[in-house]
Amino acid sequence: MDLKALETLRAVRTQGGVSAAAAVLHLTPSAVSQQLSGLTRDAGVPLTERIGRGLRLTAAGEALADAAVDVAVALERARAACAVFLDRPEGTVTLSAFQSGAKLLLPGLIGRVRALGGIDLECSDEDVAQDEFPGLTDRVDVVVAHRPEGGAGWPGEGSRLTVVPLLREPLDLAVAADHPLADRDAVRPADLVGEEWIAVRQGFPVAAVLDAVAAASGSPPRITQRINDFSVVEALVAAGHGVSLLPRHTGGTHPGVRLLPVRGVRAGRRVEALLRPDVAERVVVRRVLDELVAEAGRFGSPE
Repeated sequence: MDLKALETLRAVRTQGGVSAAAAVLHLTPSAVSQQLSGLTRDAGVPLTERIGRGLRLTAAGEALADAAVDVAVALERARAACAVFLDRPEGTVTLSAFQSGAKLLLPGLIGRVRALGGIDLECSDEDVAQDEFPGLTDRVDVVVAHRPEGGAGWPGEGSRLTVVPLLREPLDLAVAADHPLADRDAVRPADLVGEEWIAVRQGFPVAAVLDAVAAASGSPPRITQRINDFSVVEALVAAGHGVSLLPRHTGGTHPGVRLLPVRGVRAGRRVEALLRPDVAERVVVRRVLDELVAEAGRFGSPE
């Protein structure tokens, strides 16, 4: 079986269709369809089936996609077996991070990797909904993602997705400096009933934490604005337009904003690195991961 066709089958599964897979593989949809057709002929059984206007893998397709992961891992492991004997492994590693995570981790990480020599680290910021992070691993080597503390893990973790814990970051209540709660050492969910909230869009991890705070208070939040850019959120909070939840390590930079710990509820997020299992076998990627874990350790532990 053709290795590129197996890679295409994996992408169709993780991206959810031919067009999306074509985009991350830099192919045309017709080229993806042709590779799937050739792979189906080699397999001798249908690997995909039509669902409405979309396409999904059959049970045989899922089994072959799982096997394709094993093939890719074995190939990278063989390459790594030789690479470890190099004095200084060289190569390019791509990395993406959600915006506040990028602000926290990238300045130090880039310096650490540069000091190693031989590795070109290409970084980008990717602010996506929580369920879209795993799909980024089809086009980025290392994806720095976040999820609500206590929430479900990542789909395919272990078998199709390697997850490296980086740190737990508390989410604090952000209030204006002249807000009645600003002088408190901490707040509880019951203190927040009736407040106007500036929240992130639904589907993003911080939104789930706000839902948990509201549930603990026994009252639904009064959300007046939905803004994902935390610098804009801080400006609105400082102007007295509502309260919000902000990450402790990168929030609260506006002089008119105070951050207060939230007690009585798990108000935090898990920051983790996501990789495809085959990519995780590459020596240069493992070197970058080591430095990423070390840099994250400056701000907290994964627990």
